[in-house]
Amino acid sequence: MLKSMTGYGKAEKEYQGKRITVELKSLNSKQMDINTRIPPYYKEKELDMRRSINNTLQRGKIELNIFVENFSADTNYSINKELAKKYFRELKTLSSELHEEADHDYLSLLIKMPDVLVNEKSTVDEEEWQILNEGIDECLKNIEEYRAAEGKELEADFHQRIDKIEEYLGNIASFEENRIDNIREKLQKDITELLNDAQYDKNRFEQEVIYYLEKFDITEEKVRLRNHCDYFRSSLEENQSNGKKLNFISQEMGREINTIGSKANDTDIQRIVVLMKDELEKIKEQLANIL
Repeated sequence: MLKSMTGYGKAEKEYQGKRITVELKSLNSKQMDINTRIPPYYKEKELDMRRSINNTLQRGKIELNIFVENFSADTNYSINKELAKKYFRELKTLSSELHEEADHDYLSLLIKMPDVLVNEKSTVDEEEWQILNEGIDECLKNIEEYRAAEGKELEADFHQRIDKIEEYLGNIASFEENRIDNIREKLQKDITELLNDAQYDKNRFEQEVIYYLEKFDITEEKVRLRNHCDYFRSSLEENQSNGKKLNFISQEMGREINTIGSKANDTDIQRIVVLMKDELEKIKEQLANIL
């Protein structure tokens, strides 16, 4: 079952007059890359959060955001006045440069700025951590569902494109017999023009033609390409999502298609090769987002 690396999850929890909002975003990446934006109050639990995310999502560019809103008068927060003053000066300067009116409610803006409200508690109690952890788990579940749904759509698209490549591959056969005849006729014409008809051994010529045509034979490449298509299709049906494996198979498919194109020596077959390359390129683009 394929899984996309793209996903989004959001959860809201209540605890002692606070609303804790957890957001998780996931994008494609070759490795696991986790970026966090969390209140300083939760920093002591950051390693646990990262471990939980890494164990579940495995790979991707992950962004974790946690926002806390306080509604209770009984809080342990104080205002970082120096930082608030710095924000105030910056806002006033920006307002002047933009020629904005001066009657703004700066206090309501300042209180929402990062790190203006400072939590005086040094540790997170177990009950709050349990609630926060439930929010993270809920976001992870949402992302997993999102990834699976998008992976299912991509899987259907891959099947269609592999079928199309095999269809184009089958169309090559109708041009192969004429291709061999055309190569033989061209060789014979070139030699006849270069030499008098009596000056070359026709039996030797046929032997050389056979040797020459073997270098243009694409039977082996066609068989390998069809086998790669079958392998790609069977890998789509595996229980685990393995985008790297599918990417390796697609690279092998590309090699066979390129070799067919270089050996073809026929405009009709080369047109088919271009169509196969187009389908394969679209597959590779989508594989960049597969877990």
